[in-house]
Amino acid sequence: MKTVVLSPGAVPLSAWHEIYRGAAAAIDPASYAAIERSAKAVAAIVARGAPVYGINTGFGKLASVRIDAADLETLQRNIVLSHAAGVGRPMPVPVARLMMALKLGSLAQGASGVRASTVRLLEALLAKGLTPVIPCQGSVGASGDLAPLAHMSATMIGVGEFFAGDRRVPAAQALAEAGLAPVVLGAKEGLALLNGTQFSTAYALAALFEAENLYRAALVTGALSTDAARGSDAPFDPRIHLLRRHQGQIDSADSLRRLMAGSAIRASHLVGDERVQDPYCLRCQPQVMGAALDILRQAAATLGTEANGVTDNPLIFPETSEALSGGNFHAEPVAFAADIIALAICEIGSLAERRIAMLVDPALSGLPAFLTPHPGLSSGFMIPQVTAAALVSENKQRAYPASVDSIPTSANQEDHVSMAAHGARRLLEMAENACSVIGIELLAAAQGCDFHRPLATSKPLEAVRDLVRSGVPHLEDDRYFHPDLEKAIALVTSGAIVEAVGCDLLPAVEGRTSS
Repeated sequence: MKTVVLSPGAVPLSAWHEIYRGAAAAIDPASYAAIERSAKAVAAIVARGAPVYGINTGFGKLASVRIDAADLETLQRNIVLSHAAGVGRPMPVPVARLMMALKLGSLAQGASGVRASTVRLLEALLAKGLTPVIPCQGSVGASGDLAPLAHMSATMIGVGEFFAGDRRVPAAQALAEAGLAPVVLGAKEGLALLNGTQFSTAYALAALFEAENLYRAALVTGALSTDAARGSDAPFDPRIHLLRRHQGQIDSADSLRRLMAGSAIRASHLVGDERVQDPYCLRCQPQVMGAALDILRQAAATLGTEANGVTDNPLIFPETSEALSGGNFHAEPVAFAADIIALAICEIGSLAERRIAMLVDPALSGLPAFLTPHPGLSSGFMIPQVTAAALVSENKQRAYPASVDSIPTSANQEDHVSMAAHGARRLLEMAENACSVIGIELLAAAQGCDFHRPLATSKPLEAVRDLVRSGVPHLEDDRYFHPDLEKAIALVTSGAIVEAVGCDLLPAVEGRTSS
C-alpha cells in the first residue's frame, strides 16, 4: 500500500485524492516536535489548575462545570462514549479513511494538545487497513462533526467496530490482532479527536473527485452526441468564449472543439446544411459546462484550504501555554462548497439528459425514432431516456441548498449550525445518479453515430466508441437493456472513457491530471 506523507498545513488536493483511492497516510516525522510542545502546553494548563474549557470543564452547555484533576481521563473517555450516538449505514471505507487522514493532518499541526502516541495510533490504523465502522448520520456540521468523529475515536479506545478487510470486527479484537494497544485518553485528547469538520470535509472532497470525473466524462459524451446529431462545432470557436472571459467556459469550449477535430461526420455537413442553429443542449455546452467547472474549481479552493486547517476547539498555543476557545469547528465553508458542488452535479446531468432526449427525437436529431432501426416494432432508447429523466429529477430535489437550514442544538448553546454533514453526504449519490445519466448518453450517442457509417467521428471519439462496442454491441433489435446500461455506467465511473480520449484533452479542476 502506498503511503502519502502529509506536510501539515500544506497538503495538495492530489494527496487527498490518492488517499481516497486507497493510499495510506502518515505525517512528516518533523511534525512530532510541534505535537510534543502542544501536549506539554496542555500538561502545564492542567498543572495551573485554572478552569479551561475542554480540558478540566464539562462540554457545550456544561462548560461551567469544573472537573477534578483525578477525573480528567474519565472525562475524555466519557465524551467519546456519550458522543458516539450516530445512526444509519456505515460510512464508505474510502471516505472514512479520508476522514481519518484529514484528522491526522489537523492534529499534526500542534494546536490540538494531543500526545504523539495518540497520533501514531491513528497513523497505524491507516497503515494496517483498520477502518472504524462509523454511522453516517448524526452531525449538523457545527461544534464539529461530533457523532461520526466520536465513533472513530471510540475504536481507538477499544470500543465499537472496525472494518478489517472484508470482516467487521470488534474494536478491541481488531487492535489486538494488529498488535496495537488501545489508547487511554489524556486531558483534551477526546475532545480534540471528535471535534472538527473532517467528516463533512471528507465527504465533500470525495464528491469533488467524483464530480471532476463526471464533468470530464460529460464533455466526451457531449461531443459524441453533437456528432451523432450532426451538430455544429462553430459554437465552440474560441473567439466567442474569449469575449465572455469566463475561464471555465473557455476551457470547456477548447476541449469540445479538440474532441471533435477531424470528424468526418462533421465534415459531411459543413456545406449545404439547412439547419441554422443547434438546440441549446448542444450549442450552449461551453456555457453550462464551463460554469460548472468554475464552481467546482471554487469548491476545490475552499476544500483545499479547509483540509489543511485546524478545526477543533479549544486551540492550544504552546508558546504561551494558552487554550483559546473559538469556533473553527463551524463548517459553513464546507456547507457552501457542498451546495455548489451539488449545483454543478445537477446541471451536468440535466444538460446530458436533454441531449439524450434530443437524440431519440427524430424531429430534432434527424435520426431514427428512439435510435432503433425498427421503430414501432422496437422501442430502442425510449425507456433509457425515461430513466435518465428520473435520475435528473432526483438530483434536482437533492440540489436544494443545505446551508440555508439551521436548527439549534445543545440547549441553544449551539444556536446556528451549518448542516454541512448531510449537505456533503448527499453528493456521492447525486454523482452516482449523474454518472448513470452520462452512461445512458454514452450508449445513445454511440448508437446515433452508428447510423452515419461509414463516416467516422474524430480519432479520440472513435476510441470511445471502440471502447463501448468492445462490451456493448450496436442495438439492432430490442434486447434486455439493463446489462448494457451497467457496462456503460461502469465505463463512466471508472474513468475509462476519460482515459480513452486522453486527459490532455480535458480540463482539470485543480490544474492536475486526475487518475
